[in-house]
Amino acid sequence: MTLRLAINGYGRIGRCLLRALHESAYRDAYRVVAINEPADLASIEYLTRFDSTHGRFPGVVETEANTLVVDGQRIAVTHETTPEAVNWAGLNIDLVIECSGHYGTRAELQRFIDAGCPRILLSHPANSAEDVDATIVFGINHDTLTGRERIVSNASCTTNAVVPVLDIIDQAYGVNQAILTTIHSVMNDQPLIDGYHHTDLRRTRSAMQSIIPVATGLARGVERLLPSLSGRVQAKAIRVPTLNVSAIELALTVRTPVSSVETINQLLADAAHRRHQARLAYTEQAHASIDFNHDPHSAVIDGGQTRVGGEHLLSLLIWFDNEWGFASRMVDVLHHWHPSWPSTDSLDSLLETPQ
Repeated sequence: MTLRLAINGYGRIGRCLLRALHESAYRDAYRVVAINEPADLASIEYLTRFDSTHGRFPGVVETEANTLVVDGQRIAVTHETTPEAVNWAGLNIDLVIECSGHYGTRAELQRFIDAGCPRILLSHPANSAEDVDATIVFGINHDTLTGRERIVSNASCTTNAVVPVLDIIDQAYGVNQAILTTIHSVMNDQPLIDGYHHTDLRRTRSAMQSIIPVATGLARGVERLLPSLSGRVQAKAIRVPTLNVSAIELALTVRTPVSSVETINQLLADAAHRRHQARLAYTEQAHASIDFNHDPHSAVIDGGQTRVGGEHLLSLLIWFDNEWGFASRMVDVLHHWHPSWPSTDSLDSLLETPQ
């Protein structure tokens, strides 16, 4: 059975998600039948066809009446600003993928359910673990999905990038303390020129002229997925003037002595080639960030940048396409989650069942 999907919020991640589904090996299992985005249809069509970061859409994109037509498949487009204003039930969807980033609490997300959405997959972390039925990083805890969940978060791009690496190191050596520095490409909460753009004063400065420190909830997100590291992770973030592809500088102390850089790199390379092949990659080539544009991995470990200080201090560099890698993981989570869904007839009973 082909699942009927809707995308709420058709910005960077929403458009990447449509492309990722289109390019996925699972594409015949899903059909995007609706997009809700306040922007006008002409702009939606144009930015679907042409993308400054990922290139032209690999298919035919057109419009007809109030629909976006992708390779002959019609996608109904609405322009509402609240969940209640969309007739989700009338669209007969199986899942809405929430990509606007505007909804983070249980009460806010319940508005989609009450408006006729059977299930929600978030492209961002919820405000707290209790606001969703599960927060998933594919490859770490996707096997905990039971099908009884109504609201699932795909965490964040940075969490998806760093958690698998932290988990590997922790299992092998035991992590005492970790400090994560995200070096992130610009985002749309920053202006091109100085302006009244954000309550964070640093984000009022031109995104393309400076390296700008910003606040991050990455440490909280890591601890949500790896509770054994609670209280041992700190994080900071720096925005840099590039359009896409980010990096994480991971500095950590470990309990078990590390003999050499080669030992750490071998551990990570083996994990990438075996346990995490589809999500984690390893390289020692002389790369720059642009080399990872449109890379589907959650993280690429740069072994050439691994450092060991004494026996207990490590430093690692992790590359990731913060758009494409993350959208690819959303497809993975969806593909793993949906086979366990109960029948439509029994779905409503889950509203009364504690998670």
